Amino acid sequence: MSGPGSAVPEISQTLDRGLRLLSLLTRREHAAGLTVTELAQALGVGRPVVYRLVATLEGHDLVRRDAAGRVSLGIGVTALTGSVLPTLQGTLAPPLRELAEAVGATAHVTIDDGDEALAVAVVEPSWPTFSVAYRRGARHPLTQGASGRAVLAARAGRHTLVTSEGELQAGAHGIATPLLLRGGALAASVGVVSLVALDPALVAPHLHTAAGRVAELLG
Repeated sequence: MSGPGSAVPEISQTLDRGLRLLSLLTRREHAAGLTVTELAQALGVGRPVVYRLVATLEGHDLVRRDAAGRVSLGIGVTALTGSVLPTLQGTLAPPLRELAEAVGATAHVTIDDGDEALAVAVVEPSWPTFSVAYRRGARHPLTQGASGRAVLAARAGRHTLVTSEGELQAGAHGIATPLLLRGGALAASVGVVSLVALDPALVAPHLHTAAGRVAELLG
């Protein structure tokens, strides 16, 4: 136990293991679930410990077990995501607003959610007559759109602008930059999408500025 003045905070070992278990299940390669034995090996604990963790998380619908005993994420995770998105929208709105107004295009932050790209914050510009209706909570394959492919680039450690034309919506032009968050644990992208062609050279400085602020806000 940490004594007075100690610089090392106390943590709950059980909670830490439970969060690590959930993190394992979010990985794309584990989409089909993991067995208790595989989870025990990954966490470095015994099977009884994993059984207790799974039973507790099951009680909150955060994980589920199929007939073969494989453990995967439960529906409760979706409910948590739904409550987190409004908070992220409020947190990320200022840099996205500046980006949207500077470029005249819809600005967004998209994160890695398994095999899909998930838009967690979106801001539309005020001055163009028409803008792309890209909604918070929208999902699409990571292989489609500038935002999704920029997330894949972040996973691979590549820092380059990614562009797209008409991949998610006819006539839409997208530009996004990869972003790694939380020490590389989360792949994301910051991007813009417009109904008119965008010049990457002009958009890039604004994207990089917004990406830097997003990284600061999300750590």
